[in-house]
Amino acid sequence: MGEGFVFIEIVIFAMIAAFLVYRLRSVLGRRTGEERPRPNPFTAPPARPDNVVAMPPRAAADAPYAPDEPVSLAEALKQIHAADPTFDEKTFLQGARGAFQMVVEAFAAGDTATLRPLLSDDVYDNFVQAIRHRQSAGETLETRIDRIRDADVIEARLDGRDALVTVKFVSDQINLVRNAAGEITDGDPKQPVEVVDIWTFRRNIRARDPNWALVETRTPN
Repeated sequence: MGEGFVFIEIVIFAMIAAFLVYRLRSVLGRRTGEERPRPNPFTAPPARPDNVVAMPPRAAADAPYAPDEPVSLAEALKQIHAADPTFDEKTFLQGARGAFQMVVEAFAAGDTATLRPLLSDDVYDNFVQAIRHRQSAGETLETRIDRIRDADVIEARLDGRDALVTVKFVSDQINLVRNAAGEITDGDPKQPVEVVDIWTFRRNIRARDPNWALVETRTPN
């Protein structure tokens, strides 16, 4: 009698289990082999097929640069700002003024450590060569900038990832050259002279480094 009741209970439990399995399948569905696997957030995303093309970044889309199509200075500055929203002409010129004074004074003092992060490789090499030539001749250069009268952007362009901005500096300076005996061989310590410099600065707009580097120096023709 007891064994009969146990058998009935087993049958009842089996029926309940079968019913639950049926309900679960009707709610969750069955796998057909065509379902997409759920992405694992802790694994790298799968590589894109060759026929999938990523959308271009906003910088490239908003500010294309066509070297064969000259643009105005204002338009060039707009392109740089579109590619790098942090660019501001007024702020840039403030930094350019500071860089101008630092570079001029460091060059006169032969301070290559200060010059290194401010200059491109080519400009740095030229500056170092001039410093060494001066030192080998036993000469020293003393430079004092009385004031920077003007600093204006005269050229700009966006060349791929590089923004290039050219500034014309007009300053009053006292430049003295002394020989090994300390005698002045060039310059007047009491008479500042007007000096006009045209410098071009460059920055990779995709780089995290916000600093600009001096890539070219020249004087007006």
